[in-house]
Amino acid sequence: MAFLYYRPLASYVETRNELGNRRGQVVVLRAEKVRLERRLARTTSDAALAREARRIGFVKPGEQLFIVKGIGAWQRQHHPAAR
Repeated sequence: MAFLYYRPLASYVETRNELGNRRGQVVVLRAEKVRLERRLARTTSDAALAREARRIGFVKPGEQLFIVKGIGAWQRQHHPAAR
């Protein structure tokens, strides 16, 4: 008799655990959506979009990109008290 109840009971427990996992994923995704919506609201201006593009390395047509390395070492050498 117990064998007849095992399968439905095991299925119920498995489904309940999966539902808990999915609910956790939904909470994480909703938080991510809110974060992205806030970011979008902040970056709707042209100036904000230009700043973000510059931050990730984009340049305007006709401009030349310069990559400067060793700034930290130069600052330590020339401004030792600024640590």
